[in-house]
Amino acid sequence: MSHPSIFHILILPVIQALLICLGLGLAIFVLIVLLLVLPHEYFIYQPRAMAALKSTETQINLLKGQPSPYLLPADLLKNAAAKVLDDRDIYRKALVYGPDPGYEPLRNSIAKWLTAFYQRHLPSDGTDARRICITGGASQNLGCMLNVYTDPWYTRTIWIVAPAYFLAFRIFEDAGFGGRMRAVPEDSEGVDIDFLREEIQKSEEEARKEGRDTPMYKPGRQRAKCYKHVIYCVPSFANPSSRTMSLDRRRDLVKLAREVDALVVADDVYDFLQWPAEAEEVERIEGRIWAEEMIEKKVKPFMDGVLGMKATAHLPRLVDVDRELEGGTEREGADGFGNACSNGSFSKIAGPGIRVGWVEGSERFAYGVSQTGTTCSGGAPSQLTSTYVHELVNGGKLQEFIQHTLRPAYAKRYKLLMKAIEEHLLPLGFSLPQTDRKIIGGYFTWLSLPEGLKADILATRAKADANVIIAPGSMFEVPGDDGLKFETSIRLCWAYEDEEKLEEGVKRIGEVARVMLDEAEKGEFVVVEKERDNAAEFK
Repeated sequence: MSHPSIFHILILPVIQALLICLGLGLAIFVLIVLLLVLPHEYFIYQPRAMAALKSTETQINLLKGQPSPYLLPADLLKNAAAKVLDDRDIYRKALVYGPDPGYEPLRNSIAKWLTAFYQRHLPSDGTDARRICITGGASQNLGCMLNVYTDPWYTRTIWIVAPAYFLAFRIFEDAGFGGRMRAVPEDSEGVDIDFLREEIQKSEEEARKEGRDTPMYKPGRQRAKCYKHVIYCVPSFANPSSRTMSLDRRRDLVKLAREVDALVVADDVYDFLQWPAEAEEVERIEGRIWAEEMIEKKVKPFMDGVLGMKATAHLPRLVDVDRELEGGTEREGADGFGNACSNGSFSKIAGPGIRVGWVEGSERFAYGVSQTGTTCSGGAPSQLTSTYVHELVNGGKLQEFIQHTLRPAYAKRYKLLMKAIEEHLLPLGFSLPQTDRKIIGGYFTWLSLPEGLKADILATRAKADANVIIAPGSMFEVPGDDGLKFETSIRLCWAYEDEEKLEEGVKRIGEVARVMLDEAEKGEFVVVEKERDNAAEFK
């Protein structure tokens, strides 16, 4: 039997020890590299998140900005479709190419419906079908209007009131304005006019230096014009900020648009979803007020059964301001196209799958939209479903549905969400905009986070740890413009989820936020400064 050699006794153990040390050193080196490269928050909560997902029963989605699937007028649409398809005179028109401006009966019924709703803000003759063009919804129409009324060379800039509806960005990019979108901040009354005026002046100076004084791609068209600027906003119950632009600010915006040859595109998709902030019985109170107003004005309701339902808006649209202010669109020196349009849609009140909307502007403007190439080739958008929608609007069924179903339901959901926010979030340092509003509406609530929280991390943590989905403010930043950030704000939607999930969702957000604030106090994750509310700081 051989004896162990000196190699086995002395050298081999040393080599093994060196290899072990080398392996440990390499592992430590890799760990240090990962700590430096990967986001800091990854190491804070990822292991805990996996366990949290297993323990949370139901996902709650407060990001999705869609109508509740339980608040869609399926029966009304079924009856309307049956009526259309049983009537040969109607379906023969519905199943062929529609006229360029859209299904005429629907244009007429929309005109009467809008006249009743905006009655106090319109001239005595209201609006009429010549000012209206039927569209395939607000998004499709935004693309059509850009095709008709802008030139990628001549149109200087797309000005977007921010925080902004993020899915509109791609529409502007597809129209040739990638890299030429600019964010315009809001203040307590809406769009910051002073900021916008100053930045437009800079844009004009650049255009003059570059010689962009005539359209390059769309010259010499009689049916339309090219505006120098486009201003995009949601004036009432904005998505996402929930702010409403004041009347004075609406007038100032129209005046500025006239000065600089801008088209103000107003998404007025939430106007019909509004109610008094303090009303306990929204349906009863609104019905009484509206009935009294109509009787006092001696206005005959345009549709059967509508008396007793409030159908008046609290503010005029920008297109109404443009129509009436200082001579309107036909004032001396004006070209007749106007400087504001109202982009309307049935998506929020009758269902987005219908794909029917309308645009209102001056007669000349509406005609220009109707002459977009896709319409002239394919006929009016959504011709068949337009006939269904006409049956709802003209018969008063849609307004009845809005009044008796949608407004009370959304008002209740809003109050449930706000109660939960007051209980679970405000004590942590969250804050709300425009807390003194007398009229509430739309789908959304915008919240500023307490010091020490970052929205992207909160959204990630809320989903991972509590199975609740929220929209971080960064989603609503205008791409290519780093001057306006919303990394300490979030948007919550009260429309989509069921009532019982709203309070639970906010409660979960509060629990996650409380943990994050504790971590921030201990220095365990990134602390960011809260963005400043003063719009002047963004210049």
